[in-house]
Amino acid sequence: MFIPFFREQLNLRFERQIATLQQQEMNISIFEDYRVLLGSIKKTIDNPNKSRDEKLQNICQYLADQIDVFDWVGFYLVDPDADRELILGPYVGEETEHTRIPFGTGICGQAAETNETYMVQDVDQEDNYLACSIHVKAEIVVPVKKNGEFVAELDIDSHTKDSMTDEHRQLLEEICDLVAPLF
Repeated sequence: MFIPFFREQLNLRFERQIATLQQQEMNISIFEDYRVLLGSIKKTIDNPNKSRDEKLQNICQYLADQIDVFDWVGFYLVDPDADRELILGPYVGEETEHTRIPFGTGICGQAAETNETYMVQDVDQEDNYLACSIHVKAEIVVPVKKNGEFVAELDIDSHTKDSMTDEHRQLLEEICDLVAPLF
């Protein structure tokens, strides 16, 4: 009577340990992939033969190619000739009609207004979302700050709801720190 109970308990414990190890292996793999991606991005940023926009374009392409859930990747830049307005910079993905966004409008405008990262798992639940495509389900927007001043942002759309992770956030914030000196 006790033997089946203990066997069941041991099996449950063993299954949990296997699941934990599989998750740890997956996290290590993702971490290694991100380190390789960051290395490529650093080389691009350090390349003296490319303009800022070429570097930003390459970064967009790396992210779109390497992270499956990133379906649109682009930079919005502070327009120096406008009052509190973003202008579309280099991007990869479908064309967008949102080439200019006032601070405070939409998720991008909110990030510009608050100078904070916004991660939205379901854009349909946001009152302030500017629909770029009917396919977009999730979005993350990360500010680029040079010497503490907001100068641009990295905007990423996904066609998959609940697809943005804390690992994505950390990676993108690190990338934005790396690109800040380009401004």
